[in-house]
Amino acid sequence: MSRAPRSIPSSVVAVTGGARGIGRATAAALVREGAHVAIGDVDVDEAGATATALGPLASAYELDVTDRAAFASFLDRVEQDVGPVDVLVNNAGIMPLGPFVDESDDTARRQIDINLYGVMYGMKEAIPRMLARGGGHLINVASVAGKAGYPGGATYCATKHAVVGLSDAVGAELKGVPIEVSAVCPAVVNTDLASGVSATRGVKISEPEDVAEAIVETIRRPRPEVFVPRSVGPITRAISVLPRPARAAVVRLLRGDQVLAQIDRERRAAYDERLSSWSSAGGGRVGTTTGEGR
Repeated sequence: MSRAPRSIPSSVVAVTGGARGIGRATAAALVREGAHVAIGDVDVDEAGATATALGPLASAYELDVTDRAAFASFLDRVEQDVGPVDVLVNNAGIMPLGPFVDESDDTARRQIDINLYGVMYGMKEAIPRMLARGGGHLINVASVAGKAGYPGGATYCATKHAVVGLSDAVGAELKGVPIEVSAVCPAVVNTDLASGVSATRGVKISEPEDVAEAIVETIRRPRPEVFVPRSVGPITRAISVLPRPARAAVVRLLRGDQVLAQIDRERRAAYDERLSSWSSAGGGRVGTTTGEGR
């Protein structure tokens, strides 16, 4: 017998990287469902503008996900202002692209700090709070890039593989405890993070709202792994059981080997510039402005 859908109205949901992209779309979808949404973002001005546009059920907070103490403070403030967090959507992320050998150590470290440690810190701070109040839901925005390796985004793929594995492992540790853990794996999404990337065969480009709706549905009916679009799931699972040469051949057939390697730098210039400007302003730290950057 299937469980009844979980109620979203009046729940408290925290969304990291919620000022733009998937994060903003997710916040908007949750507000429409009647949830109280706390938007955490290093770009507090943009987060504030987003919260204002979404109305009284949304609020904005400054959050650097690479700082565990800042994450704890963020959750404390949300609890004080709105109430205990029922759902944490770990959504902040960045995706610099280029050949692995040309990538600076600082660029690699920033991706790991934001894309992986940001998720780890959020989970470590949220789980004890959820245990104390008897339940909760952790939703980690990973990527289809966390299920395979794509040239041109080696470190990004590595961080998303880590998020998928982390979600699986923590979910297993919490088995029997009323805390759900879900990994959401979008393919290419029409946001700044994916600007200039190549299209693949057989997989449509999703909109941020598509991912947002998948997250809302995952809150209603928790699942450990969610693909956007759904068609990517069967493709990914089928490819995963093939021998490596056959797997590589299928990826080439779908042009998956080009999606992050053959990019339009002119179309991507604004995103790259924003990453660079946040790095300079933050003393080497890239901002979590993109909401799974996308």
